[in-house]
Amino acid sequence: MATDEERRKQHRHRHKQRVVRGIPDELVADFDAATHAVGSDRSNITRQLWEWFAGRPGAELPTRPEPASMRQDGAL
Repeated sequence: MATDEERRKQHRHRHKQRVVRGIPDELVADFDAATHAVGSDRSNITRQLWEWFAGRPGAELPTRPEPASMRQDGAL
């Protein structure tokens, strides 16, 4: 059986978490749908946006999905 310390290590995040406040739940859901539509995830797309905005060499905006691929009804 794992010790308490081993259990804590198993549940720690590999990277320091950053919190973004004030994002409505509906926008989070739409963002998640968009990231999945392009075969990615929220962390990866957010990192790409931050790198582009900060002007990191070689950084490019991530590819956006077609709006119809985000939801079956075609809504954004």
